[in-house]
Amino acid sequence: MSYYGESIAHSSLLGVGLGILLGTGINFGVIIICLLFGILFLWLQQSKILSTDTLLGVLAHLALSIGIIVISLNRIKIDIEAFLFGDILTVSSSDLWIMYLGVGITILLILINWSSLLLVTIDEDLARAEGINPIYINLLLTIVLTIVVAVSLQIIGLLLITAMLIIPAATSRRLANSPGQMALIATLVGVISVISGIFLSVELDAPSGPSIVVISAILFFLSYLFGLMQKD
Repeated sequence: MSYYGESIAHSSLLGVGLGILLGTGINFGVIIICLLFGILFLWLQQSKILSTDTLLGVLAHLALSIGIIVISLNRIKIDIEAFLFGDILTVSSSDLWIMYLGVGITILLILINWSSLLLVTIDEDLARAEGINPIYINLLLTIVLTIVVAVSLQIIGLLLITAMLIIPAATSRRLANSPGQMALIATLVGVISVISGIFLSVELDAPSGPSIVVISAILFFLSYLFGLMQKD
């Protein structure tokens, strides 16, 4: 369900528009809209009328389109490219404290529910047999993704958030021997990608978001080559 993260990221633009329009703040708007998006998706998914990818495609592009319309109705003009592609220069001191809080909550939720998250990821039927409710765990995943999207939006942009959800995990998969190792290595890859990407963007005077993703992709290909060398 890698497309799930991208869909939540797309819905965040509607949260940005509503947050500015109603004066509640961007982060608050993003969190509320992304949570509503996730709950709506999980509810519709239970009906099994459409495949997961089709349902995500419909909801994601609907939210993205409404978000663009809402932003166009705002009297306050905003730089939409900063939210699409990210701009590290828009991050304020208060935003940093919100990020620290978001990271802390995310780590806490993952640590407390690690075994359940892992079991549902492997097999939902097996999780039910162990007394775990997959709907609850998927809702928890929605909350975690929402927090990640909210704190990452201004840095790498909603169009590139998916890359940072997928590439570090794909990179660590070539290097890890267990799910725990994979999570730790993916975190390390993400940190290295952000620091190196920001440095690259300063040196080249390029957008920070794409620079971070480029570094992350380079690390992925290096891990792929390392995996091939290990096989040989």
